[in-house]
Amino acid sequence: MRVTGKSRYEARLPLPQDVGDAIAAYLECRPSCCRSDRVFLSTIAPSRPFRNGDGVSSVVRRIMKRAGVVTPVKGAHALRHTAATEMLRHGVPLDKIGLVLRHRGIDSTAHYAKADVTLLKQVAQPWPEAL
Repeated sequence: MRVTGKSRYEARLPLPQDVGDAIAAYLECRPSCCRSDRVFLSTIAPSRPFRNGDGVSSVVRRIMKRAGVVTPVKGAHALRHTAATEMLRHGVPLDKIGLVLRHRGIDSTAHYAKADVTLLKQVAQPWPEAL
């Protein structure tokens, strides 16, 4: 699957079979009035690709608001943040999380390390006593 991120940074990612099957099923039932190689289209007629890169974020933001989900992180970034935090909680190393999130440097991924305070307390070492 080809994914375009910030600054038009493009990556090709593997697609698990179940996800591919779900996308194929979605593509079969979505409106056929717009031929596009993009997966996500506007549901408001006329169905067409989103005009700018925040289409998914605006949908996620709207759904979170409708569901009453209150979080400091909004839009699609909330999904990325949740995925990173869950991977961290399950012991996935930061460099692997960075690969999934397509971060170019470990510093970007390290931001998520502070999110799991419980895990940090488990791995924290006692401060060495002064001699």
